[in-house]
Amino acid sequence: MAYTKRFDGRKFDETRPITAKVGVVPNADGSAMFAFGNTIAIASVYGPRQLHPQHMQNPSTGILRVNYNMMSFSVSDRIRPGPSKRSTEISKISEWALNSAILLEEYPNTVVDVHIMIQQADASTRCAGINAASLALAHAGVPMKDLVASVSIGKMDKQLVIDVNKEEEDYKEGEGATDIAMSFMGAKKLTHIQLDGKISSKELKEATEMGKKACEKIIEIQKKALKEAMEIKND
Repeated sequence: MAYTKRFDGRKFDETRPITAKVGVVPNADGSAMFAFGNTIAIASVYGPRQLHPQHMQNPSTGILRVNYNMMSFSVSDRIRPGPSKRSTEISKISEWALNSAILLEEYPNTVVDVHIMIQQADASTRCAGINAASLALAHAGVPMKDLVASVSIGKMDKQLVIDVNKEEEDYKEGEGATDIAMSFMGAKKLTHIQLDGKISSKELKEATEMGKKACEKIIEIQKKALKEAMEIKND
């Protein structure tokens, strides 16, 4: 059976409703909330601050550390608290996606810590987390070349779709589902891509263009959230 209509009625190239807000964690140097529909991520930033232990310091640059986790009740089945193999992997992937955008060489011997917490999960959590982290870094005033935006692309049978939800992630009809997570700096430079499933080179090129277009929209929403926060601060 061909995948001809999305379960939630969206167009194939349409994201879920996006919500973005900064300043959601008062004691952090910068923080943000980013949501794709029912997937909600909170990111908080601490630093740049001196890195300890001292032997880990680099006199030519600072380092970025990302910690991704899901709250115990973010999904219907309670998650065991603490780090897992999956959360450790996504933490490292998020570092890779964000690292090239941050001007860490301006802060030698320091660390920037980013904590991503998934409050509610309906697929695409790593992408929502990266978007929240990028926004939180900008809110913290960490120097960046540009914002980073991330989105998932799914292949349902032969149909490519943007911003996969849990129902689509679990889709097993026909050829089954393929999921691609990708991130772009300034909606131009690819900083991260992951592929789970099978896809042709032609389809991958099409998926990348879809992702780039969606990330342009996400970056505009990120910029709007930052601008609104500045306007409130200056009132």
